[in-house]
Amino acid sequence: MNKILFKLHSWMALATFVPLLVICVSGSILVFKHEIDSTLMEDKVRVAFDGRERQSLDTLLANVNGTFPDYEVVGWTLFQDPGRADQVYLIQRGSSDWSYTLLNPYSGDMLAQPQGLTHYLTDWLLDLHYTLLMGDPGLVITSIFSVLLCLLGLSGLILHRKFWKNFFTLRWKSRLIVYFSDLHKMTGVIASPVLLILGFTGAWWNITHFAHELEEHADGGEHHVMGERLYGDRLSLQALHDDASRRLKGFEPTYISLPWEPGVHITLWGDVHTRNPLLSQYASSVTFDARSGEFMAASDIRAAGLGAKVVDSYRRLHFGDFAGLASRLVWCVIGLSPLLLSVTGIYLWYRRREKRRNARIKRRNRRLEGLPV
Repeated sequence: MNKILFKLHSWMALATFVPLLVICVSGSILVFKHEIDSTLMEDKVRVAFDGRERQSLDTLLANVNGTFPDYEVVGWTLFQDPGRADQVYLIQRGSSDWSYTLLNPYSGDMLAQPQGLTHYLTDWLLDLHYTLLMGDPGLVITSIFSVLLCLLGLSGLILHRKFWKNFFTLRWKSRLIVYFSDLHKMTGVIASPVLLILGFTGAWWNITHFAHELEEHADGGEHHVMGERLYGDRLSLQALHDDASRRLKGFEPTYISLPWEPGVHITLWGDVHTRNPLLSQYASSVTFDARSGEFMAASDIRAAGLGAKVVDSYRRLHFGDFAGLASRLVWCVIGLSPLLLSVTGIYLWYRRREKRRNARIKRRNRRLEGLPV
């Protein structure tokens, strides 16, 4: 049984090591996405915060609409870090492509022109991480590799289920193949729990997103081309924001979803500050009618069932931000472990392959010489 599992483990690793390296290394880098953005374009993503109040959302929205009259706002990220610029998502009229701009919420200044979702370096890395730069079909491909990552982790743990006997043993003075074998086992056992989490949550997101796309466009229809504003001109975004905060105790809006196609309403997603560190900052929501602004529904994660809380926890588990900088550092380092596993694994596979080939040659030569094998 172990021989079969070992072969499966080896062949899965050989078949997937390049895509998994791309996915895992890019994911490790993206753990510190905002820090990288702050280094490369601080003037766009960071704003001076000196205790000032944010301007009204209505004032800011009017500024965005006035600055970019050919675009419609379809989403708005309100970061909990007061030193971060707002991220405002837009669709240009006559198009279905999303872009975004950056906005100083205190002064109302626009900090960037609308750019595509993969324009900046870390956004391009994010697309590489989720789709391998292949769009929606890439979601399926990365989902398959994410599932294989889980299978690699599980098979490795089964193969080395007695790892605790020599868990921290590294035979430094032994042959390189022995040292690499110890290093491969140790790294795999340490990294497997986190890699299983990353693989499962990544596959879940990609599969559900792709399934949603299939459901929405099962009839072959294209994405809606923005032609006109899809919500009432007289609606007060600030009033909806304040109303949502009153409807759910302790609710702090973190993302405002505005209609990007007919039939979509205005939803404010946000944080309700619980003792559960795994619940995300978008766990609860309040929805309003896009035309009238009338209240439609509210969802409080604190009152949700266990299943909803588990699914919501995937966000923090995948990004590793549930324990601040400490967990992010661990996730970043563990995310790089497939690089070491690939190097040691390929070396072990090659040496074992060479050993088997030499043994076959030796047996053949002995047969030719009439010697027993």
